[in-house]
Amino acid sequence: MKKNLLLNKPKKSLGQNFLIDENISRKTVKLLDIKPEDYFLEIGPGYGSLTKYLIEQTKNLICVEIDKEIFKNISEKYSDIKIINEDVLKINFNSLAEGIDRLRVVGNIPYNITSQIIFHIIDQREKIKDLTIMVQLEVAERIIAKPKSKEYGILSVISQAYSTPKLLFKVPPQCFFPKPKVYSGMLHFDFTNNLNNKIVNHNLFRKLVRTTFAKRRKILKNSLKDIDEKLDLNAFDMYLSKRPEELSIHEFIDLSNKINAIISDPGSSYDVS
Repeated sequence: MKKNLLLNKPKKSLGQNFLIDENISRKTVKLLDIKPEDYFLEIGPGYGSLTKYLIEQTKNLICVEIDKEIFKNISEKYSDIKIINEDVLKINFNSLAEGIDRLRVVGNIPYNITSQIIFHIIDQREKIKDLTIMVQLEVAERIIAKPKSKEYGILSVISQAYSTPKLLFKVPPQCFFPKPKVYSGMLHFDFTNNLNNKIVNHNLFRKLVRTTFAKRRKILKNSLKDIDEKLDLNAFDMYLSKRPEELSIHEFIDLSNKINAIISDPGSSYDVS
């Protein structure tokens, strides 16, 4: 799609950078390896750069577009598929996936709400098979980062605990209109391959990750008290001298489960909301 074919000026408030490179669109859809039984939800179809290649492979497609003007245009252009005029952060994926196994989610998302979208989808992961999204390359590198690196943080641990994220390919700024000031990356999250069942208390696990990385330069001895003032640190001696970026995903889960076992009454769930 050429930029002069775009009907409306991109809105900064919505973080709109339209994908205009046909090769990237074709490459993305090819990598999705679409099967007849797959059901897709596309976030932010814009003017259909991905949509037109998706519908060549499947009619099981729902699109969510927040921009009212673009929603009207794309609804007229693709009248045979369901298009919802809504903020994706307000979408209940469980209701959209009613009657089917799992949704596959794809899209070129606004970079200013990347984390919110990822966490929103992780919260509804039981009904989502995978997620393939365009993100800022720096964010992609944080998500796939390994322990003991400066990129490793909250996004890394949460994403890798609940999915298997993989950077598919990098995308230069000239593939978009308007051009972003950064490189982008197409990122894939596989929710069928995760450590979800190893986590005893999901609220506590997330609080542990956020609390420790809020003081990432300090050893855990100085941040675990923020989880619970009554916590006996002697039970976690093997972790106390480590900084959060030194812990693997499995170690975060192990530490979370050990904390849960101590501070929870038998059969109860620790409230960390």
